[in-house]
Amino acid sequence: MSSYDTAWVAMVPSSNSPQSPCFPKCLQWLLENQHLDGSWGLPGHIPSLMKDSLSSTLASVLALKRWNIGEEHMNKGIQFIKSNVSFATDENQHPPIGFNIIFPGMIGYANDLGLHLPLSSSTIDDMMQKRDQELKRCSTNFSGNRAYLAYVSEGLGKLQDWTEIMKFQRKNGSLFNSPSTTAAALMHGYNAKGLDYLWSLIEMFGNAVPTAYPLRLRTCLSLVDNVERLGIARHFRDEIKNILDETYRSWLQDDDEIFLDTATCAMAFRLLRIYGYNVSSQAENTLKFPMHADLERIEHRRTMESFRVDSIQILKSAYRNIDNQDFLELAVEDFQSSQLTYREELKNLERWIKENRLDQLKFARQKLTYCYFSAAATLFPPESSDARIPWAKNGVLTTVVDDFFDVGGSQEEMIQLIELVEKWDGDVVDCCSEQVEIIFSALYNTINDLGTRASSIQRRSVTSHIIEIWLALVKSMMRESEWLKNNAVPTLDDYMTNGCISFALGPIVLPTLYFVGPEISEDVIRSPEYSNLFKLMSTCGRILNDVQGFEREGNEGKLNSVSLLVLNGHGKVSVEDAKREMRDKIDHSRRELLRLVLQTEGSVVPRECKDLFWKMSKILHVFYMRNDGFTSPKEMLNAVNAVIYEPLNVTSV
Repeated sequence: MSSYDTAWVAMVPSSNSPQSPCFPKCLQWLLENQHLDGSWGLPGHIPSLMKDSLSSTLASVLALKRWNIGEEHMNKGIQFIKSNVSFATDENQHPPIGFNIIFPGMIGYANDLGLHLPLSSSTIDDMMQKRDQELKRCSTNFSGNRAYLAYVSEGLGKLQDWTEIMKFQRKNGSLFNSPSTTAAALMHGYNAKGLDYLWSLIEMFGNAVPTAYPLRLRTCLSLVDNVERLGIARHFRDEIKNILDETYRSWLQDDDEIFLDTATCAMAFRLLRIYGYNVSSQAENTLKFPMHADLERIEHRRTMESFRVDSIQILKSAYRNIDNQDFLELAVEDFQSSQLTYREELKNLERWIKENRLDQLKFARQKLTYCYFSAAATLFPPESSDARIPWAKNGVLTTVVDDFFDVGGSQEEMIQLIELVEKWDGDVVDCCSEQVEIIFSALYNTINDLGTRASSIQRRSVTSHIIEIWLALVKSMMRESEWLKNNAVPTLDDYMTNGCISFALGPIVLPTLYFVGPEISEDVIRSPEYSNLFKLMSTCGRILNDVQGFEREGNEGKLNSVSLLVLNGHGKVSVEDAKREMRDKIDHSRRELLRLVLQTEGSVVPRECKDLFWKMSKILHVFYMRNDGFTSPKEMLNAVNAVIYEPLNVTSV
C-alpha cells in the first residue's frame, strides 16, 4: 500500500458534505501506519529513497491537517521533514516521478491550509527554482509533456486546468491508473467515474490504496519476463500460457492497461510475439531484437548474479516487488545441475572422438568444446541432451570435413570421400588413405546412430535425409576447392548459393530438428518455409564469417563475398564499402529470419524447430562479433567457462 496515494485519497471531500472526508477509513489508516521516527512510506528507510519518505510524509501530514485530526502525528511528521529536508535537493537520491513539481507544490498547499513548515527560505527557494526549471522544460506543447503535467497534477494546484486534464480519464474512471492524480482532480471538481474508481480500490484493498492500479497485468508480465531471463520458464509453461492468453485477450480489446502504459505495452508485445501470438508489429513500427547476439544461458547467468530478490520500484511512491527468492533458488539449482550434466556430456564426447580416431587427424582443428558450448548455451535444459549431442557431434564432424577440404585432403582423397558418401555402404577397404578411412568411418557410424535415434522419435526413417544433407555439404566444399585450384572467379550469386551450404550449418541444425520434440513430415522438410529458414540462417553465418575472415582468407588466396564485391566494382568499391553492404545484407537476413520464426499464419514448421534456426543465428553473431571467434583459440573462452565450468557468484540465495 502507498502512504502517499492513500493520503491524497484521504483528502477527497464528500460529495454530500464537502466539510467532511469522503474516505475517512483512509485517514484512520494513516494514523495507524506512521513509523516511529514520524515518517510515512516504506518501512525501514532505504538511504537512497529519502525523497520518497519526504513526499509520503508531507502528503500524510496534509491529509491530517485538511481534516484537523491527529495533531500529535502531524507534529512528529513535521519534525521528520525538518530533520531530513536537505535530501529534497540531493541529486544522489532516487526521486519519485514528478518530485520536483509535486513536493514544492505540496509545500504551497500546506501554506494554503495554514500549516507553516519550519523550513528555511533558502531551502524553499532552492526547491521552487528546481520546480520552475522542470515546468519550463515541460512548457512546449508536446503531447508527452501535456500528459506528464497531467499525471503530476497534485503538484500544480491552481496552475492546472482541471477540466482539461479530464481528457486523460480512462475507461475505469482513473487518471493514468493513479489514485493520487485521480484524487487531486476530485478535490477540484466532482466526477462520478473518478469517484467510482477510488471506491473500487477501497473495496478491493481495504483502508488504503496502491500507487497504481491496475498494475496486475504489468506485474504478471514481469513475472514471465523474470522466469524467462532466469532460464526456468519451462517449469511454468501452464502459468505462462494463462498469463499470455489473458494478455492477448486484453491486447485484442485495446485494453487501457496495456496500451496506455509504455512499459507494459513493450513487455506484452515482446512476450506475445516470442510465444507466437498474432500481434501486429505495427504497434512500435517494427520488431527490433537487440538480443540477437546474446546467448540465452549467458543471459540467465548474468540475470542470476545481478538479481535482486527484494527490489524496489518507484512511481509516485516506492513499492516492493513480490519476493522472488523462490524463483532465484530454482534458477540457481537448475543452472548448477545443468553444469554437471554439461561436463559429463563433454567427457562422453571426448571418448567418442577417441573411439572414432578423429584426434589422429593432425590437420583438423580441435573444436569440441566450442561445438558443445554452442549447443549448451541455447539447448540448455539438462533434459535436452538428445538434441545437444547431435548438434555437438555434427559440429565436430563439419569442422573436420571443412579442414579436410581446405588443407588436409588431396584431390584424389576429396573425390573418394564424396564417392563413399554417395554409396553409403560402409565399405572402407579400398580407401586411398587412412585419413579418408577415419573421416568416412566416423561419418558413417555417427550418422547411422543418430539416424536410428531420430527415426525412433519421428516414427519414420529419416537417416536418408541426414545423408542427403551431408552429401550436399561435401559437394559444395568440393566446388569451392575447384574454384581455388582453377583460380576461378564465381559470380556473387553463385558464391552465395554454394556458400550457404558449404558454411556447414545444415548437418548441425537440420538433424537436430528431429530431436527437439515435434514430428516433422517429409512435406515439412521439402517446404519453402523450411528452405527459407535454412537459407536466411546460413546467409547470416556465411557473410559474418566473410566479413571477419576477409584478410585471412585473402592471404590464403581465397575469394569470399567481400572480395567478390570489390572485384566486381572495378576499383569503385572499397573494402569498407563492400563490408558495409554485406553487413546490411546480414541485418536484412536476420530480420527476415526472425519474422519467419515468429510467424504463425500459414506456417508448417513447428515453432520448436523454427527456434533452432534463430538460436544458431544468435550463436553466429556471438562467434563473429569482433573477429573469427570460432577459429580463435581464446576469443570464446570466457563465454565457455561461464556456461560450463565457472560456479555461479550468487550471494542472496
